[in-house]
Amino acid sequence: MSVYLVRHAHAVGRGSWDGDDLERPLSARGRRQAAGLAELLKGEPIRRILSSPAIRCVDTVLPLAEVLGLPVKRRAQLLEGSPTSEAFELLRDAVTRKGDSVACCHGDLVPEVLRWVSAMGATLKGGDRWDKGSTWALEWDPERFVRGRYVPPVEA
Repeated sequence: MSVYLVRHAHAVGRGSWDGDDLERPLSARGRRQAAGLAELLKGEPIRRILSSPAIRCVDTVLPLAEVLGLPVKRRAQLLEGSPTSEAFELLRDAVTRKGDSVACCHGDLVPEVLRWVSAMGATLKGGDRWDKGSTWALEWDPERFVRGRYVPPVEA
């Protein structure tokens, strides 16, 4: 099984947004990246889509959810500033279920989760990268993550 760990797509800048940060939307570039993610993953055996409750995360995976006919399940464990242990446990639970999972989170969690995956002995290919709109495909064997590969953002 695999989990696709997605960093949310490009969003409107914090400095130009006056509202609640959880409501900050994707930019035009981010919407293209979200469409590209849907195109990239539409053929994978994905059974669940998890997301931080932040609108920029939900909107990153929404086009994929629509293509696959799946709901986006909002999970607080994927919010910016959440403890890595909680995010990691959520991913580990998701990847042990039948079918692949997508989890969209923020730039602070991605490198921390990758450190945990690496500490399990997984081989990570792609360097220390987690650009906005990018994905880490993390593969699980029956007991642990074994490998991961970086997939740069795709713009449709």
